[in-house]
Amino acid sequence: MTKPTPHLKRVSKNNLPDDMKQSWDQANDLTGDATFVEVSGNNPDVYRWYLDEFYQKLFYSDRLETTLVELVRLRLANVHGCAFCNKGDTAHALQSGISQEQIDSLEDYMNGPFSDREKSALMLADQMVLTNEKGNISSDLYSELNTHFNDGEIYELGMIMAVLVGVAKFTFVYDLVEKEDYCPF
Repeated sequence: MTKPTPHLKRVSKNNLPDDMKQSWDQANDLTGDATFVEVSGNNPDVYRWYLDEFYQKLFYSDRLETTLVELVRLRLANVHGCAFCNKGDTAHALQSGISQEQIDSLEDYMNGPFSDREKSALMLADQMVLTNEKGNISSDLYSELNTHFNDGEIYELGMIMAVLVGVAKFTFVYDLVEKEDYCPF
């Protein structure tokens, strides 16, 4: 695994605002690395926006089941090779009720223990990954998605993944996360 070496300065845990010290502890406990939180200490308001506005108001809104959004988040992290994300997202997935068997089956999800709804969301995730430059919703994929989701849910699921993929790109460009050996970035 490749350890992060960002150019932006790291703010030590002792110099972080109190709410970010808790985030530092959580990141360090889950992944063994808190670089993302330390660099985020340079702009706590943006970090809080990410946690409060994206995660609390969109990702965990309960409009889509938590297990579903956790599955697609973990699928994206697995494909991207973000070790930091894989560690943290696996823990969150298990806490949400996703089984270890499902986590172990993500690479071959079409043959894994997933509902048709989950499989269609994972198919969409494969279109959204950074490594799929020409990803799109084909007529066949839309028909599959529309069997299990209404258009508003498809839109929301895509927006969640768009933010996750954008943040993945951000963390790779800024070198804020530990990467798996197979990470293409």
